[in-house]
Amino acid sequence: MSSSDIKAKTMTATGAMGVGRARIRGMQFLAGAGTAQIVIRDGSATGAIILDAKFLEAVADSMYIPDDGILSVGDPHVTLTNVTQIVILHA
Repeated sequence: MSSSDIKAKTMTATGAMGVGRARIRGMQFLAGAGTAQIVIRDGSATGAIILDAKFLEAVADSMYIPDDGILSVGDPHVTLTNVTQIVILHA
């Protein structure tokens, strides 16, 4: 298992993380009204989906990804639906 420093990226809107290659290790988020969804794609808005998660409305929650996390070879692109804020933990 590789180990490296974990960094945090806060986002409030859909877009690229701007961090280059990354291993997604976890996230903390605040969902707004309606069903919340977080989709992370590899490299661009049309890249392969590497994470697609739906959550209950109006909830603050965390998700931690075990082992080495989820690798995004290109800069991860995050689509937020009914998510007010997200902090993505990555290496």
